[in-house]
Amino acid sequence: MANLLEYVGCVHIYLGPYRGNPIALYLKRTESSCQISPKAYPWNDVMGVGETPNKAAADFEDKWKTKGLAAEMYSGPSWEGGIKPEKPAPPKPAVPPKPAAAPAAAGAAPASQPAAAASPATLNPPPTPSAQAADAQPSAEPK
Repeated sequence: MANLLEYVGCVHIYLGPYRGNPIALYLKRTESSCQISPKAYPWNDVMGVGETPNKAAADFEDKWKTKGLAAEMYSGPSWEGGIKPEKPAPPKPAVPPKPAAAPAAAGAAPASQPAAAASPATLNPPPTPSAQAADAQPSAEPK
């Protein structure tokens, strides 16, 4: 008696302009999972499996859509009771790793400012433009 089938919903197939009889969907609970499937041939090979009835319903819908029927050939599945198919959560976008040097540089910047003031680059000012121009001109003396 532990493996009784539980009615959970139905699917309607359209045969031309007519709506066919509903195909019942049943839930079978086991110790580790749940299975949802119709019991009518030829649809009984579509089976949704999941840890909970909601996950099994989402799996059934995904498999039902790949069955080979066009979307306008069926309606549903229509779920009874509190079943709401759980779609898997979309993957989170990859977060770029924060550079390790940025926090260290930010923390070290205030301490290194006095050291930078005493550095040789600040003690010797850069050459003036007139001195650079004089160095750049070749001497006119032949060797």
